[in-house]
Amino acid sequence: MMRMWIGILAAGLWFIATSGTAAEQLNVLFITLDDMNWDSVGAFGAKVPDTTPNIDRLASEGMRFEHAHVTIAICQPTRAAWMTGRYPHNSGALGFNTINRSVPTLPETLKANGYLTGILGKTEHVVPSRKQAFDYKRGRNEMKNGRSAVLYQKFAGEFFEKAKESKQPFFFMVNAHDPHRPFDNRKPADKRKVASPQAGKKKANNKRQRQRGPYPAPSRIYQPDEIVVPAFLPDLPPIREEIAQYYSSVRRADDVVGVILASLNSAGFADNTIVMCKSDHGIAVPFAKTNVWRNSTRTPWIVRWPGVVKAGSHDTKHLIAGVDFAPTIFDALHIEPMKGMDGNSFLTVLKGQAQADREYVYTHLNTIASKRSYPMRSVQTARYGLIWNGWSDGKTTFKNESQAGLTWRAMVAAAKSDPKIAARVKHFAYRVPMEFYDYQQDPDALHNLIADPKMKHHVYSLTAELLQHMQTTNDPQLAAFKKTVGIE
Repeated sequence: MMRMWIGILAAGLWFIATSGTAAEQLNVLFITLDDMNWDSVGAFGAKVPDTTPNIDRLASEGMRFEHAHVTIAICQPTRAAWMTGRYPHNSGALGFNTINRSVPTLPETLKANGYLTGILGKTEHVVPSRKQAFDYKRGRNEMKNGRSAVLYQKFAGEFFEKAKESKQPFFFMVNAHDPHRPFDNRKPADKRKVASPQAGKKKANNKRQRQRGPYPAPSRIYQPDEIVVPAFLPDLPPIREEIAQYYSSVRRADDVVGVILASLNSAGFADNTIVMCKSDHGIAVPFAKTNVWRNSTRTPWIVRWPGVVKAGSHDTKHLIAGVDFAPTIFDALHIEPMKGMDGNSFLTVLKGQAQADREYVYTHLNTIASKRSYPMRSVQTARYGLIWNGWSDGKTTFKNESQAGLTWRAMVAAAKSDPKIAARVKHFAYRVPMEFYDYQQDPDALHNLIADPKMKHHVYSLTAELLQHMQTTNDPQLAAFKKTVGIE
């Protein structure tokens, strides 16, 4: 008996001695792409060839989700949803606002549980009011406005060395600033002048420097005749040029993903690290970013977890959302979840099992970067989507960053002589209070079926679902929604 207890004690001491090192505990690497449409990724069916070889390789090593969405299609509030597991009105981050002081965040909670926390890029958008949330941070100004793969690789290497020295497990968030505007200029590498960082616009609450280019060349530069214009946009020469610039930026973002994954591997952490990769929302052109159509919120979400997630798997059944990110991380790491989260863990799905209550995702819009308020809500299933535009009154016009650049100007000019484009311009600018789409038949939301008698049952069902969601989450827009749909 004594010999048995000695053996058990020895085994316990061995576990304690070996389970506390960063090389053996489970780590998290979270990679985000800025303003990348879901269908720009090869593994998700990109019609343009060879766009994302590194992201495609990651997808082949893990699981990709067919029906994954962000919660809000704007840079800062979507990250607030990831960091809190809450809908915007429950975190306080309705737009470019900080998270309410009383709301706990993912990096702070992980740090309190012994994790080393680090971040590259988008530091001004990820818990900006919580200065101590990350042990290691590098801003966009240190990486050529977040567009230098060489510098991302350098700083990733620094962080991984810090993790080795500390012997702590880590949470490392890497945010590429591509393919956010300004899109790549498509010049060959030898035609790009070397620029030193210049002082950018200074904000009272966030003084920083931005390098305004020229930026490093991507590993592949796309020509206008190589690309495919998204079907929700007209195929006009200026738009084709801008989409070619965008795809060159997509490739540069993929270059960043490649060096980050290579650094993880060379540091010896690949086998015990969950890697999640996704975009923060759709492309910055009309009918995508800063809206709630499917192309606004759908994201190419990939999860690689050696020994747990089946390589090359493709989930086509479950719907997951941005608010589910934090709950899933806590579940995977066996850490008590933060209180007040609206999202739910999809760890069961990652393990290859079916999970109930994954039929709907709910997406929001409130206040945009200009401080204008455009309340919108949407509920989607794998096939259908209902949208409520609380701001649409026939007079108010919609204006956002996606109207900068070549695309919107080309659409407005073409609208003078093309009735179809004129109708699209008018719809984008003014909307209608309610929209309904059959995304299976109309993936680009070109035909609003809200008044189609054949869709009456589906419209009623999703209206009831959205109402319940707004009631359950104490949405401040509930009264306005009820008024629109005629509920007392």
